[in-house]
Amino acid sequence: MSTRTVLQQADISRALTRIAHEILESNKGAEGLVLLGIPTRGVALAQRLASLISAIAQVPVSVGSLDVTLFRDDLAQHPTRSPQPTDIPAEGIEGKTVVLVDDVLFSGRSIRAALDAIQSIGRPAVVRLAILVDRGHRELPIRPDFVGKNIPSARSERVNVRLVENDGADEVTIEV
Repeated sequence: MSTRTVLQQADISRALTRIAHEILESNKGAEGLVLLGIPTRGVALAQRLASLISAIAQVPVSVGSLDVTLFRDDLAQHPTRSPQPTDIPAEGIEGKTVVLVDDVLFSGRSIRAALDAIQSIGRPAVVRLAILVDRGHRELPIRPDFVGKNIPSARSERVNVRLVENDGADEVTIEV
């Protein structure tokens, strides 16, 4: 098995800075913005994006986490998945612009589960999707609004995102 690095720390930082600007432009500022990271690495990415957006717009940005485990359609095939805490900001999501944040978009099933989870919590004005890596192979009609990097990959390959917060380093690799 061979591994190649496709994004390094500087590439990830650049991608997140670009995504932060795109989110601000799309939302016409930071007003009413809530970022929800999907555990595990989506939470760290959402926190980074919230910090970047806050620094650019000079206003605080709400950030939280959204566990999708119990909303997944493959829970029976993976019964050992354990739910992570969901942490919705105190002001909630009702009428807000919610940006779901995750590390890799593959089949789209996690995002479908996230949409179901959001629906069970409240009704945002709009839901957007920010992804660090879009690797293709969608099984559902889901498309990200903000993408750090499109990395075409074979189904047999594995895309690994490592972040300082979780893994001690920032990089994206592909295992063949």
